[in-house]
Amino acid sequence: MPHIRQLEAHVADLIAAGEVVERPASVVKELVENAIDAGASAVAVEVRRGGMGLIRVTDNGCGIARTELPTAFLRHATSKLRAPEDLERIGTLGFRGEALAAISAVSRVEILTRLRGAESGASLRLEGGVPGAVEEAGAPEGTSISVRDLFYNTPARLKFMRKDSAETAAVAGLMQHLALSHPDISFKFAKDGMEALHTPGDGKLDSAIYAALGRDFARGLVPAEGRGGEIAVSGFVTAPLQGRGSRSMQVFFVNGRFIKSQLLTAALEEGYRNQIMKGKFPGCVLSVTLPVSAVDVNVHPAKTQVKFAREREVFDAVYHTVLDSLERQGGPVSAPGPKAAETVNPRQDFFQAMDAKTYRERDAKPASLPEKKFRPGWDTEWKPPAKLSDSQGGTACRTSGERPAAPSRGSFGAPPSVAPRPAPAEVPRPAAPPVRETAAPEDLRRPFVPAIPAERQESLPGQQTLESLREAPWRLAGEVLNTYIVCESADGCVYLIDKHAAHERVNFDRLKAAQEPPMRQALLQPVAAELSREDGALLLENLSLLDQLGFGCEDFGGGAVLVREVPADIDAGDVSATLEELAENLRTGRSAEERRENLLHTMACKAAIKGGWTSGPAELRALVEKVQSGEVKYCPHGRPVAVKLTRYELEKMFKRA
Repeated sequence: MPHIRQLEAHVADLIAAGEVVERPASVVKELVENAIDAGASAVAVEVRRGGMGLIRVTDNGCGIARTELPTAFLRHATSKLRAPEDLERIGTLGFRGEALAAISAVSRVEILTRLRGAESGASLRLEGGVPGAVEEAGAPEGTSISVRDLFYNTPARLKFMRKDSAETAAVAGLMQHLALSHPDISFKFAKDGMEALHTPGDGKLDSAIYAALGRDFARGLVPAEGRGGEIAVSGFVTAPLQGRGSRSMQVFFVNGRFIKSQLLTAALEEGYRNQIMKGKFPGCVLSVTLPVSAVDVNVHPAKTQVKFAREREVFDAVYHTVLDSLERQGGPVSAPGPKAAETVNPRQDFFQAMDAKTYRERDAKPASLPEKKFRPGWDTEWKPPAKLSDSQGGTACRTSGERPAAPSRGSFGAPPSVAPRPAPAEVPRPAAPPVRETAAPEDLRRPFVPAIPAERQESLPGQQTLESLREAPWRLAGEVLNTYIVCESADGCVYLIDKHAAHERVNFDRLKAAQEPPMRQALLQPVAAELSREDGALLLENLSLLDQLGFGCEDFGGGAVLVREVPADIDAGDVSATLEELAENLRTGRSAEERRENLLHTMACKAAIKGGWTSGPAELRALVEKVQSGEVKYCPHGRPVAVKLTRYELEKMFKRA
C-alpha cells in the first residue's frame, strides 16, 4: 500500500486550477467578476488567439493596495468574507479567493493597479504561480491584468482546448451574459484587435440587449415584471410568435449572477404553454432578485448553478410574471420587418406579395378535383385565331365548336380595366370542350396518377407504375384533417397514417443513402441568421459538413451566419430556425456519425409535408405504398407513422361485437 503524504503546494495549485480554470472563458469570467465587485463602471476585455495567447482585463475599479498584491495571489485570500456567517449572505460575484491563485498557477500573469486617490500604482509579474518583486509603476486608477500562454505548463490540459474560433466564441458569449447582468456598466470586448461588443452602460436593460444580442432579437421582446413575496422578477421575454429553435437565447440571472437553472427554464416554458408553436422555445432575459440568505451560490466551482431555499416560490414568481406579461401584450406580435398592412397594393388582381405558406394554402387543390367552369370574358382560356383576318392579308376561319377569340387587352398587354368588360349576356357562350372520361374521384381503387410538380418530385417517393397500383392489396379511402391518411387493407383493417411522419422518414432514408450532395438553390437575397455566439461558432466550425448538406454559409460577424444557398427542399423562411436546430444537434452529437444523423433528422423534418397542408392523390398513394410495404414504420425520432384498427376493434366501438 503506498504511503500517504501531503501534496506539494505547486501540485495542489494545479489541481485547484483544474476546478476553476477550464478554458479561457473561465479566466475571463473570474477576472471580470472581480472587476465588477471592485465597483468598476467600465470594463474592457481583449483576447488574442481565443485567449490562449493573451487575455487582458482592464477596469476603473477601486484597485489593489501595493502591499496586498502578493497576498491577492495566495489561495483562499479574499476581501469579501470575514466570518463563517458571511457564507449565508453572499452578495458578491466572487468570494472564494481561488481565482487569481488558480489562474497564475497555469499561466504567466502581469498585474498593474492603482488605488483611487493614490499618487502612483504598482505592478507584479508571476510565472507558474511564482511571484516576482512588486515594483512601483505609473498606472490609471483601477486594475489591468494580462494573462499570457495559458496552460503552458500543463500540456495535458492544453491538448483538450478547441479551435481558436470556438474559444473566442465562448468568451464572446460570456461577455454577452455579463453585459446583460449589469447594464449599468459599460463593457468593451475586442478579439484579435477588432471590437466585437460595446454596451453603453446607461443602466437600461433594453440597451444592453440591443448591443449584446442584436436588433432582431430585441425587437421581438415583451417587458416582464412581477413580484411574489420577497422575490422580484424583471426583464424581457420573447413574443409567442418569436419562438426559437433552441434554448440558447434563455438567459437567467439571480442577484446579478448568470446561472443555468432547470427550475427557471421550466417556469418560463410553463408560462408559454398553449401559446407557442410546438417545437419552438421562448427566449428571455430575466433577472430574479431575492434575499441573499434564500439562495446558496456555493454549490458549484464555476458558480453557474445555485440552490434555492424555497424553490416553489421562485417557480411561481417566474411563471406568473411570464404569464402576466404575455396577457398584457394582448394579440400576437408579428415578426420583425415591414408589416403586411404597411404595403399598399391598389390593384389586388395581380402583383400580390405573399409568403410560400400563404401561396400553398390559397392555390392548393383538393383531393377530389371539381369540374372546371369557364366564365365568359377576358379571363377565359384564350386560343389564337387559326388564320389571319382579311384585313391582314388572309381569311378568318373558325371551325365549329372552336372558342371565340378573347377580347383585346390593348397594346403592351394592358389590364382589362382599360376597356369596359362586356356583360356576360352579350358574350356568346362558347361550345363546351370535349370531356375526357375519367374515374370518379370516389373510386380510389382505379389508378389515378396526376402529374407531380417538378419541385416536389425530389422529396417524394418514386412514382409508381400503373401495374403496381392495380395490384396494390389496399385501398386509399381518403384523408382527414389534412394530416392523416385513411387506408383499408385487403384483410379488413383500417390504417391511419401520419403523412408528415411518414414523409419525414422517407426523406431521412433518402438523405442518408444519398451518395451525392442534395440539390441546392441559391437565394436571391442572402439570409443573415442571427444566432447566439456559441451556436454561430459551432456552425462555422462545421462549414464542410453543412456544405455536404446543401448549405452555403459564411461568417457574417457578431455571431451571425450569412446563408447564400440552401437545399432545394428547405423554404427560405425556415433558414434561421433550421440553423438553430442544426447547431443544437451538433452540440448534442457525441460522434461524427451521430452528429451527421442528427443533422439529417432536422433536414428531413423541415422538408417533409406538414400537417394541415393539402396533398394530392399521388402524394398520398406514394406514402401509403411505403407504409404498406413495410419500408416505413417509424419516423426518425421513433414515433409510429401508422395506427392499425382491426374490424373487430371497430365493431366493438359501435357495440356490434
